[in-house]
Amino acid sequence: MFSSLGEILDAPDIERGRRGARTGEPVRRHSRAAGRCEGVFWRRTDRKETQRILLAARRYEVTTRQPGARSGALGFVALEVLELFANLVDFRTGRLEPSLDYLMAKLHRSRDAIHRALRALRAHGFLDWLRRYVPTGNEGRGPQVQQTSNAYRLSMPARALRLLGRYGQAAPVPDDHSHAQEQRTADLNAQLASATVEEEMAFRFGADDPLGKALAALKRSIVQRESAKRTESHPSSISKGK
Repeated sequence: MFSSLGEILDAPDIERGRRGARTGEPVRRHSRAAGRCEGVFWRRTDRKETQRILLAARRYEVTTRQPGARSGALGFVALEVLELFANLVDFRTGRLEPSLDYLMAKLHRSRDAIHRALRALRAHGFLDWLRRYVPTGNEGRGPQVQQTSNAYRLSMPARALRLLGRYGQAAPVPDDHSHAQEQRTADLNAQLASATVEEEMAFRFGADDPLGKALAALKRSIVQRESAKRTESHPSSISKGK
């Protein structure tokens, strides 16, 4: 038996004995006191950031899937867990501490499946956590603590961020930039309004693009037919006026 809390936290693995059997000790190695360790661990976030992480994880899963394999490095359950976490996290504080039982009930997955998903997310850099313990309130000799839910934190691994391309670099656009963009768009629309059909299609598709040339010919044909119809109807309109 351990005589102090320090011995418990320094033990190789207090949840299991040397042969893998449970020892009856209350908390696991490296566990920390709940309510005292999260301040420097959790961090503020927002929906945009959590959705970026989720999108990156989905692309990472596809990219790491080998030919003929059903899943990639993360797996389907890991993506389900990550999506649930993205909806559970408190954006203002970063607080995220669902229990394993909650995850099992919410996702209808087994304990082992949830464990594997969490380990995969952590191994590939999308998730980190702190093990925690709380006092039991019991009286008696030795430490009176028990394991409680982990404190989780979502993160974006650099290799997954690269898969987002320009979407991973999104940032608020300054007002002056927005105004300049609107002005450029208005100028461009004015130029296109006075351009010939061929010039417009060459701008949109490129001077030598076959599709652009075909659309230009089609639009030119439509304009000519409409012009011919108006010309044919003009004399009759004049005669009726007389």
